[in-house]
Amino acid sequence: MGLFKRFCRPILHAALGTALILGLAAHFAAAQSPNVGSEAVGISSGPAAAAPATLNSGDGSAFANKSLLGIVRDGGWMMYPLFVCSFILMVFAFERAISLRTGRVIPGPFVKRFIHQLQEGQLDRDEARLVCDENGSPTAKIFAAACRKWGRPAVEVEQAVIDAGERAINNLRRYLRVFNGVATISPLLGLLGTVFGIIRAFHDIAMSETTGRMEMLSKGISEALFCTALGLSVAIPAMVMHLYFVSRVDRLAIQIDAVSQDVVNTISAEAQQEAGQSRRTKKTAA
Repeated sequence: MGLFKRFCRPILHAALGTALILGLAAHFAAAQSPNVGSEAVGISSGPAAAAPATLNSGDGSAFANKSLLGIVRDGGWMMYPLFVCSFILMVFAFERAISLRTGRVIPGPFVKRFIHQLQEGQLDRDEARLVCDENGSPTAKIFAAACRKWGRPAVEVEQAVIDAGERAINNLRRYLRVFNGVATISPLLGLLGTVFGIIRAFHDIAMSETTGRMEMLSKGISEALFCTALGLSVAIPAMVMHLYFVSRVDRLAIQIDAVSQDVVNTISAEAQQEAGQSRRTKKTAA
């Protein structure tokens, strides 16, 4: 269950967003025919009204039976950049879900073993740095920076931890701006596509000399609104993922700071002096 939450939940957000736009498209397409047909029948019940009702029903049925590619084509060329944004969102969500796993950033067995060996005096400065370099995790790099200040005052060791921690956290925040960018750009692209679609609908009505202009207008506007629906369906999961991964990085930073403080309290000059006094006291007592 924990693996599902860490790895699959961000990807499901993007999948749900894509499913939402498909559901909205199907709903809007199916809603066109009944409304138009019922209005036509309600106005007149004579034989003259039967033909328009049949015609409108046929148009709505054809619209409802359109494929997804046909709906995208009717929505305008702005639909394609929105699908690209959706693909980018899923790719980076997959990458961040893997990179920000707790076991990858703060490997529990390594941290526990390393701190235990330091407290027991089983590692010296060079051995500790070698162990950290072999592990290679962000937490191990911070420990290695602390070990470079081995035996120095706690203030210097802690400052080395802070500097290395900032570099590690900045690396963990990599690509988070992509989610913010997708969440910002997608609604604007959808709105722009809707504006273009409405302009096209009014232009088609102005150039048309046939009857049924209201049906043409409603159909054109509904097709144009697909862009807005798709833009919001991409932007909402992107914003959710951005907030989730930002909070994820913040939690990892707090955990890294906690375990790094244990290292500082073990290898600093004050800690070494206290450990030496404790060993001398034990020898004297023995």
